[in-house]
Amino acid sequence: MGKTGPVVLTLSLGVFGIITTEMGVVGVLPRISEELGVPPSTAGWLVGVFALVVAVAGPFATLLASGVRRKTVLATALAVFAASNAVYALTDRFSVMLVFRIVPAVFHPVFFAVALTAAARLVPPEKATRAATTVFAGVTLGFAFGVPITSYLAEHLSLAAAFWFGAGANLLALLGILVLFPAMPTERRLSYGSQLGILRRPRLWLALAAVVLVFAAMFSVYGYFAEYLERVTRLDGSVVGALLMAFGIVMVLGNLLFGRLLERDPVRTVTVFPVLYVLVYALVRIVGPWPAPMVLGVLLWGAVHSGGLVVSQTWLARDARDAPEFGNSLFISFSNLGITLGSAVGGLVVATAGTRQLPWAGAAFALAALAAVLLRRRLGAGPGPEPESERFYRTVDQSDRVLG
Repeated sequence: MGKTGPVVLTLSLGVFGIITTEMGVVGVLPRISEELGVPPSTAGWLVGVFALVVAVAGPFATLLASGVRRKTVLATALAVFAASNAVYALTDRFSVMLVFRIVPAVFHPVFFAVALTAAARLVPPEKATRAATTVFAGVTLGFAFGVPITSYLAEHLSLAAAFWFGAGANLLALLGILVLFPAMPTERRLSYGSQLGILRRPRLWLALAAVVLVFAAMFSVYGYFAEYLERVTRLDGSVVGALLMAFGIVMVLGNLLFGRLLERDPVRTVTVFPVLYVLVYALVRIVGPWPAPMVLGVLLWGAVHSGGLVVSQTWLARDARDAPEFGNSLFISFSNLGITLGSAVGGLVVATAGTRQLPWAGAAFALAALAAVLLRRRLGAGPGPEPESERFYRTVDQSDRVLG
């Protein structure tokens, strides 16, 4: 990536800080409940409210930010996340913490939308998919290291130390943006109407349906990762924790692999992805009761799981290339809807059919995602003259109207 490499890596670091802030709370909810004097069910609102605000506010916040310089948007979002972590570390009132979960959630989709579009804009078209994959690596690194480190610090030092770690990660990324990110003024901004106009395309709604279903397939089972390994495979907590970290590390490698596959043939890769997930879930269901085979199953699961982010974003971006930032905000919103749907259905399966049956729920969502992808392919190429097999990022220069 040449001179732009450090900038793209800084964007990835920003994503790491944001994911650590968003998901790190999951591992410290018992400590929050204890230290702030609220029931565990109440503490859980810190997770649910964040996801809900991201899903609802994402597209609108991105539209409002579309006329602001990209560097200002990115820096402001990271500053808000750093400040929010500082508030978590200092407050002893749950209501204050809840408010400061809502505020950064508004900026979450804006940062992602701008970071993904800017990463593609900063490199030659043939390297744009790789740049997006690098940005998404921040997500997998957040799951692999940010969340476990947050949990470790809360357990062995203090809850405040865990949140100061999140603040530090966001401040470091903020410094990188201020020093390294080039000034990219908005010379010609797309009107709100032209950006909203992409919602009139039936093919876009099929792509959005695929995003929701892919994320539902991912999180209907991953959301109960520990539950499955403890109840079905009968592993103790320390082994489950080690496998959770191994899962995240494999995700980093799988993310890079899927990025390369998308560069070569995006349509085929997107089509095959749900099939791979069905096969992985069948394996997890079969070997679930046996620890040794299940370890291999977890590693394969992590490798495939990692592709869901970049694969579904690539698919949606084909139909939003003339409004890339708004399209990326739709991706963030609808992926969060998929997480909510998958988690709810997974919980229902656990309560009614038993934990052992969870993989079938994920497989069903993956098959539904495959159907949505195939229906979208039947509609033909998206907007613009490029054929269906063309790499969608080759038209990223159209985003000049947004990025300047």
